[in-house]
Amino acid sequence: MTVQRRPRLKAEPAGKQKLRLWIRLLRASRMIEAELRERLRLTFATTLPKFDVMAALARKPAGMTMTELSRFLMVSNGNVTGIIDRLVADGLVVRTADEDDRRATFVRLTRKGTQNFEAMAGAHEGWVNELLMSLSREETDAMIAMLGGLGSRLAGGRRP
Repeated sequence: MTVQRRPRLKAEPAGKQKLRLWIRLLRASRMIEAELRERLRLTFATTLPKFDVMAALARKPAGMTMTELSRFLMVSNGNVTGIIDRLVADGLVVRTADEDDRRATFVRLTRKGTQNFEAMAGAHEGWVNELLMSLSREETDAMIAMLGGLGSRLAGGRRP
């Protein structure tokens, strides 16, 4: 009786390995994001960008300037303005002028916005837990540590 061995993966150059890692990270992230987008749409009739803006504002109950919000979300002011316009129209966010700088506008969640966000955030957390349930606690902790370290190194290497 012959024992069949699993074929070994060819040793690849480090650059190819890192490219493979990037593609897998991106694919997993996109799959999770697509599922979250769909669930937010079906359950709350909202979008992931609106959820992300509300999540950022929930972290700062006193509000943020549009520039702070854009930087936090790592998107342009133009992208944030359209989302804020829709959230204001829905009564979820309010704009106020900065008393010290007329050019700056503060945005913050309204009471209704806070209540809506809390409901969405609870569901979102449950969905993420469901989507990642196949990972053990140890795998989760290891990935948090590795990706946290990678993020820190990348942020440290940013150019002004």
